Amino acid sequence: MEDSQGIRETESAQELAQRLNLPFSDILLLNRALTHRSYHNEHPEAVEDNERLEFLGDAVLDFLVGAWLYNHFPEMSEGDLTRMRSALVRTDTLAEFARQIDLGDAIRLGRGEDEGGGRLRPAILCGTFEALIGALYLEGGMLAVREFIEPLIETSADQVLVLHEDSDPKSRFQEWAQSQGLGTPQYHTVASFGPDHEKIFEVQVVIDHTVYGQGEGRSKQAAAKAAARQALQLLDLE
Repeated sequence: MEDSQGIRETESAQELAQRLNLPFSDILLLNRALTHRSYHNEHPEAVEDNERLEFLGDAVLDFLVGAWLYNHFPEMSEGDLTRMRSALVRTDTLAEFARQIDLGDAIRLGRGEDEGGGRLRPAILCGTFEALIGALYLEGGMLAVREFIEPLIETSADQVLVLHEDSDPKSRFQEWAQSQGLGTPQYHTVASFGPDHEKIFEVQVVIDHTVYGQGEGRSKQAAAKAAARQALQLLDLE
């Protein structure tokens, strides 16, 4: 927001609470959620920055998003639920939530960080959003957070689901392998047959000499995708 002279002003915690209809009786708690460490470094009188609240909000979001997905997608496998939750709580998504509610206008930043465009940085927007969730949890419990976050989740979940359905099975299998601490999947062409103009390739996906899946296709790339898809199916991830 800007004043009559065109100078940017920070929205107060009280104004933010009123605008978003947030149930804060402890405005100092909300003020702390909006305080970036760069502001705290320049203003020693500020009691605390928002990093502890950010930690708490991260945990609360993980639980609530997981519970929301569990209840809304009863047929979805554990692997798919995990991927969707990761997509909904990643930095870019939470930063977009912050933009949707114009949270950047209320963040208390140090002068250098503010002048450097800190209000637009995804990491700062994400961290402040998580801190807001942490403060909201302390103020009103899980019910208050759920009422605030679920409308944001609903729209984004639809988008994530579309992207997931169109995503590359090779990428999804590699994500799973990395989450399990395994090596990088390797794709080996083990056979090819048919005339040159209609050749069929057979590919296996292997991690540390273990075959996880096998597929066929009219190109090596298509066969590799088929192999990754079979691996996901065998692991009950698709």
